[in-house]
Amino acid sequence: MKKKMTVWRVLRSVLLVLVLIAAAYVTYVFMAYHRIGSMPLAISSEEKASGPVRTGEKLSVTSWNIGFGAYEADYGFFMDGGHESWAWSKERLDANLNKIASLLAEQKSDFYLLQEVDLDSTRTYHFDEREYLRKALPDYSSVCAQNYDSPFLFYPFYQPHGASKSSLMTYSSAKIDAARRVELPVESGFTKILDLDRCYSRHTIPADDGRMLVLYNLHLSAYTSDGTIATEQLKLLLADMQAEYEKGNYCIAGGDFNKDLLGDSKKIFHITAEDYNWGQPIPDELFDGLNIRLVPPFNPEVPVPSCRNADSAYHEGQYVLTVDGFLVSANVELLGADVIDTGFAYSDHNPVRMDFILGESR
Repeated sequence: MKKKMTVWRVLRSVLLVLVLIAAAYVTYVFMAYHRIGSMPLAISSEEKASGPVRTGEKLSVTSWNIGFGAYEADYGFFMDGGHESWAWSKERLDANLNKIASLLAEQKSDFYLLQEVDLDSTRTYHFDEREYLRKALPDYSSVCAQNYDSPFLFYPFYQPHGASKSSLMTYSSAKIDAARRVELPVESGFTKILDLDRCYSRHTIPADDGRMLVLYNLHLSAYTSDGTIATEQLKLLLADMQAEYEKGNYCIAGGDFNKDLLGDSKKIFHITAEDYNWGQPIPDELFDGLNIRLVPPFNPEVPVPSCRNADSAYHEGQYVLTVDGFLVSANVELLGADVIDTGFAYSDHNPVRMDFILGESR
């Protein structure tokens, strides 16, 4: 009997220690959580990107969520139902980032809007991924907007995701006069730990007609309870764009909306995955009374999705949809927008590209 009592006391003590450790960790996570806030952003200017942006001529912008360089075609992320938590290895991460940088350089776009560019994260072996992009786009002005700086996530237990510091990167072939990080609303409670901080970055670029191009880079919330917070974030962005348009400026936004920009991607791409409903359509009424329109990249003859659900390696029949695209003001002439089909070889997102003219063509 005495021996049984001793064993029970030991087990109880071990259980108590585990509970205290868990409580201490939860306390740490919530105490370490913080919002970065709205603030001016530093601009890295290059001499070849010193002039104003051209009006009346064809221009292009490429947007890409690079998936922090880890999402190769055989990658599945634990928060999407897969198993992986880090990039496969330092060597594969390095090779994949070089391929991403090369593909971007091949586009020869006037502007680039990139999301999920890691600065110093456990999941990417603390690589500063900006260096790969700077080498590929050496003649562009650039702005880094830190999107989030998350505390150490001790999950999954077999390979804890760790701490994440990631950014939005914007590149311009024309001079950027000013840039700012604008904080977006996020959900409260425990969900905010999973969805992290959120922002969009805005960049003011002089045009050769005396107006301004206001260029926005965005990555709206993904891991939320019902998707409504991303709609609230979008409302804030649209109000900002409308105000700039009413000043006479040109407005273009691009990035990862985490919304089904085609309205019914399941039907378009013939997907029957009923369990996946995180990509909701954008409510049409958000655009009522605005001089801003949505530009989903889409070729009806050869439809290509911009995103796959990373619950496993990429395969036929996997849930795919288009969540990456653009918003433009009424004084921007759309020439075309489409998805660049990489077969999800380098990210769980394909890049998207839009050709346009600021004002009337010459």
